[in-house]
Amino acid sequence: MKDFDYIIIGGGCAGLSLAYELDLHKKLENKTLAIIEPRDEYKRDKTWSFWKVINHNFDDCVKKSWKNFSINSPAGTKHLSCDNYTYQSIDSALFYKKIISKLKENKNINFFKNIKDVNLSKSFIFNSVPALENNNNNLWQHFCGVEIKTKENIFDDGIINLMDFDCEQKGSVHFFYTLPFKKNTALVETTWLSKMTDNTLKDYDNQIKNYIEKNLKIKNYEIIYKEQGAIPLFYPPNTNEINKINIGTAGGMTRLSTGYTFLNIQEHSKYIRMNIENIQNVKKYDIEKKYKFLDEIFLKVLKKNPEKMPDIFFNMFSTSSNTVIKFLSNKSNLLEDLSIILKMPKWIFIKMLFKS
Repeated sequence: MKDFDYIIIGGGCAGLSLAYELDLHKKLENKTLAIIEPRDEYKRDKTWSFWKVINHNFDDCVKKSWKNFSINSPAGTKHLSCDNYTYQSIDSALFYKKIISKLKENKNINFFKNIKDVNLSKSFIFNSVPALENNNNNLWQHFCGVEIKTKENIFDDGIINLMDFDCEQKGSVHFFYTLPFKKNTALVETTWLSKMTDNTLKDYDNQIKNYIEKNLKIKNYEIIYKEQGAIPLFYPPNTNEINKINIGTAGGMTRLSTGYTFLNIQEHSKYIRMNIENIQNVKKYDIEKKYKFLDEIFLKVLKKNPEKMPDIFFNMFSTSSNTVIKFLSNKSNLLEDLSIILKMPKWIFIKMLFKS
C-alpha cells in the first residue's frame, strides 16, 4: 500500500472538482493525492444544469446557455427570463476531459481503482461516496433523459422548458424537462419526486416516447444519448471523523428541494482549498440552515400533498424570476425568502411546520 497526504474517494463530479481546484491553485506542488475511482474510462454520463449565480471553473465545458425558460402546468404556461443568471448546462464528457488531462500533468496525483491499494490510516480523506440508508420512506428525484436529433428544425433553442407538469402524476410529483441545444437537438427528461418503491413510475422509456410524440408532436427523431440517475432528497449520515471530510452528496451538498448540487460542490471545493493547510481544524462547510429548514417543510408538503405541487411550483414563479432563482440557488436575502414564502399555500405549510 502507498502513502499519500490526501485521498479522494470517488472520482466523480465532487472528487474531480476538488482535485482540480487544489491543483489549479498550486496546493499539490509539495503534497501527494490519490483518487480512488473504479471506472475504466470517463465518458459522457451526466448533464449538470443550473443557474449561474456564481463564477466557476468550467465555463469552457458549458454545452449551452439560455436566458429564457418556461413552466407548464394544467393551469397554463409562464414564460420567464433569467438575463441576470443564465441557465447553463455542462456536458460531463467535456468536464471529465478537461480535469483528467490537467491532473495527469501533475506527478503528485495518482489514480487507483481499488481502495486497498492505498494506506487510508496516514492520509486526510475526502469522501464523495454517500452511505445511503435503505429506507423505503425516503424521497428521491429519479429521472431518465434522452438527447434526440430531428430531421427538421423543430426546437426554439433560445428557451428551455424547466418543468412541464402537464403529464400523468400517479399520486406522486412528475414533470418533463426539455433543454434544446440546437434547433434540431434537445435533451428530453422525465423526472419523478417520489419514493423508489413504486416500480410503475420507472417505465421511463415509454414515458419519454409518449411525451415526445404526443406533447412535443415529434414523430421522426433519433436518440443519440441517454442518461439515468437518482438523487436522494435526504441527507446521508455524516459522521464526524478526525481525518475525513465528506464532499458532494455525501457531504450534504445537494439542495433537497431542487436536487441542485453542482455549484454547491464548487463552493465547497473552494472552501477546502482556501483552508487546506489547516484542514483538520476547519469548521464544517454546509448549506445555510434557513434553506435546510425550508426544504424540510417543503418535502413534508410534497410527501403529504403531492397533488398540490404543480400549482405550488407554478405559483412560486409568480414572483420575480431573479428572486426565485436566487432562492433555489441558496443566494436569497430575507426579503426575497419572504416573498417566496408568501406565494405558498399558507395553511398546508403551517400544518407541516408543526408536524413531526
